[in-house]
Amino acid sequence: MARILGYIAASLDGFIATPDENLDWLMQQPDLDLGEHDYRHFIKTIRTVVMGRATYDWIERFPGPWDYADQRVIVVTSRPIENPKGPLETRSDLSALIDELRALDDGDVWMLGGGKLQMEFMARGALDEIEIYVISEIIGGGIPLFPATGARLSPKLISAQAIGPACARLHYRFG
Repeated sequence: MARILGYIAASLDGFIATPDENLDWLMQQPDLDLGEHDYRHFIKTIRTVVMGRATYDWIERFPGPWDYADQRVIVVTSRPIENPKGPLETRSDLSALIDELRALDDGDVWMLGGGKLQMEFMARGALDEIEIYVISEIIGGGIPLFPATGARLSPKLISAQAIGPACARLHYRFG
């Protein structure tokens, strides 16, 4: 059975992007070295990437290659995607998708992007673990790590560690 994982960075004040969806604040720490927790290591462990439509649209706006050629990509959307940036599948039924993902046995699943879809998975008991990289930047507003949904959850802290002077890695398990 596949594990469904979150891996995301947030500012110290709890945002994943500025109000205009900019991530430049992440680049304010040029010497940040995540070592064994680096994205390049993480993505090699992932077989399936799941993202919401807003995240796909954000990725699609940027020039450059499709970064997920080595993974199966599923976009959760109710609207068709014309001329996709790369190979992908779409799903609109979240319950059916969760069942489908749980039946996979060829590697882990990454919930890519913002907290909205991650919160949907958490509220349904379908997110197994999440790594949150809290970056020492206060950006003053923007897109929250987790939108207010009314869901109350109590994940278990697996580990917390400082990574250099500008990052804290928080690793949680659900269930």
